[in-house]
Formats: sequence, C-alpha cells, structure tokens
Amino acid sequence: MDRVDSLTHVVILGSTGSIGRSALSVIEHDGGTRLRAWGLSAHTRWRDLAAQAAVHRPRFIAVTDPELARPLERELRGTGVQVLAGLDGLVRMVQDPGTDRVLSAIVGAVGLRGTWAALEAGKTVALANKETLVVAGPLVMDLARARGAELLPVDSEHSAIFQALKAGGRAEIRRVVLTSSGGPFRGRSARELAAVTPEEALQHPTWQMGPKITVDSATLMNKALEVIEARWLFQLDPDQVEVVIHPESVVHSFVEFVDGSVIAQLSPPDMRLPIQYALTYPDRVPGPNPGLAWARSFALHFEPPDRETFPSLDLGFEVMRRGGTAGAALNAANEVAVARFLAGAIGFLDIARACRAALEAHTFDLRPTLETLWSVDAWARREVERWKP
Repeated sequence: MDRVDSLTHVVILGSTGSIGRSALSVIEHDGGTRLRAWGLSAHTRWRDLAAQAAVHRPRFIAVTDPELARPLERELRGTGVQVLAGLDGLVRMVQDPGTDRVLSAIVGAVGLRGTWAALEAGKTVALANKETLVVAGPLVMDLARARGAELLPVDSEHSAIFQALKAGGRAEIRRVVLTSSGGPFRGRSARELAAVTPEEALQHPTWQMGPKITVDSATLMNKALEVIEARWLFQLDPDQVEVVIHPESVVHSFVEFVDGSVIAQLSPPDMRLPIQYALTYPDRVPGPNPGLAWARSFALHFEPPDRETFPSLDLGFEVMRRGGTAGAALNAANEVAVARFLAGAIGFLDIARACRAALEAHTFDLRPTLETLWSVDAWARREVERWKP
C-alpha cells in the first residue's frame, strides 16, 4: 500500500492493556500531526479492540485468538479496517511496509514473538515488554544490530536512563541506578507479608497498571526484571546496575558518570511521557503529560531496598550475572507463580520461593538458541504449576 501521508505509522501490540491505552491517548492528543495508529492488537478482548478500531481507524487490527476474528470482522464491516488473526496475522501487521514503529506492550514472554518479528523486518521498536530482554537479551540485541533495527525503551526507568545518557557516553558511565516506589508493602516485615491477599497486592501507591505488573511491583520482581533488561539494553556490566527505593516515583532513574556527576530524569508518574518520547524520538513535542508543580513544596526520599524481605530483587541480580537460560526460567516461573497467587493457590511470599526453586532446578545453558529458551520457558511453567509450598 502506497504511503499517503508523512505521519509515523504506529503498530501497538497489546492496545487494550494499560500501556496500549496510554499510547492511544498520546496519539489522540497528537491530533494527526505526527502519529497515526496503523495497527492494533489484542488476544481475547475483541470488543475493546473493535471499539478502539472504530475510533482510530487503523489499517490493521490483529486478534491472536483466531476464533475471535469472525465477530471482529462483523463488527467492523464497512470501516476499511483489515482484520488479521493469530500469530501470523500479528507478524504480517508489524512487518507491513507501511509500519514505522512498533510499540511492544504485550505482557509476558509471549510479547517476545511480536518484538522479534518487528526487529527481523528492521523496524523501530518501542519496547514496553521487558520480558523480551529478560528472556532473550543477547539474541534480541544481536538481531537488532544485524537488521539495522532500533530498540527504544518505554519503561519509565529505562526511558529515564536513555534520556540521561544524552549527557555522556557509555564509556563514561560509572553506574545506572533504577528507582523503585517500593510498592504497597514498603517497610513491612516478612511476617506481615505472609498473609497478604491479592486485593492488597493490587493496590499500588503511585502507578495504575495491569494485575500482573502490579503484583510484580509489590514483590519487587518488576525491579528484578528491569535490572536484567537494563543490563542488555544499555550493554552494561552487571556491577554497573543498582536499585534504590524512591516512594514518590518522581525521579524515574539516574546515571552516575565517572567524574561523579549524576544526571536524573524527573516527571510525574504518568506513562504517557515515556511512551510519547519513544514514539516521537528523537524529537520532544508537547504532550498530554502533566508537569511538576514547582510552585508548591515537596520532598523526595531515597532509601536502600530491603532485599531480605523482598528476595525477588536478588533473583534479578543473580540472573543478570548468570545470563544464558536463567532469564527464561525466572520469567516463566514468575508468570505462573503470580497467576497462582492471584487465584489464591499460593501465598504472596511463595512467589519468590517458587521462582527460586525453578531457577535452581532448570538445566542451565550459557549460550542458548531461541528454541532452547522457549523449551526452558515451557519447562519452568510446568514446574511452577505443580510446585507446592
């Protein structure tokens, strides 16, 4: 299809999730100046997808559950929106010649498939799916280099680091420090966490996110995965990555350079800012994001994480140092453990225990193929599904 405009055509993988909805908010605010929603995807929430398509009129929508394609086609008949089905449909959408940028916002390891397809086609990928680099960091970065593709971070922490690095080169980095709000249970003891309910774990103090990521934030597993992501995304040595608790969620991360200078990125906790930056990079443009209220007094606090009470964080540092198949094992184990916790099958503290068990029991491979990583992923899921406290 010939291009009829000079807009950046954006495909959003996972458009019905929290990141996808925020991205559409950014595109709406843009008003057709720079951005166009070119493709949208969902797995089962086809009614939400149809409603988004009716508003944004993308070229494509893809539903990865093939059985839902038919009702979608009926719903959108006469709109000119092409409905694609299954993984093949998703791949076709991201690799379409008219696609400029792909926002990878599908939660979990399954998001790797769409990201991989986009990179194979040499697309610019705005990466909100941290699991892509947790599971297959070296392979993904090698693929991006080989195909001339570009990875732009969307997670607020990695976007902050990306922005701070404009102040110096990678050879000048002493360390990067990822900030964490500490989640809803900051300051509690392990004894107090033993009886935590899913409802309590889903009450994040500063961010509005999906249930899986919200629980990850409560266990600090989200930060553990981000540590691994940062290592590969910015090609850092493991000793160059640290974490600090910052409950206000205003400083999104910072970079310390070898001369002692520290460059941080600050903004209110609103994901639309890093999303917009990834979609319009290298330009900065006005957006829907609120600014900081400098006319009023406020304070910022920092403290070290309680790694004894929240052992998930140490799992992330261990996996970052080991590499190989460790990331695939940890991520898959965590996805299943969180699902079991939300279903009431295991306790809050059991999430990290189940992940530790899977990580220690899996057959480690330092230089796995993509097929090996998927095998480890499947193995870890089975192990944690039958794991007993």
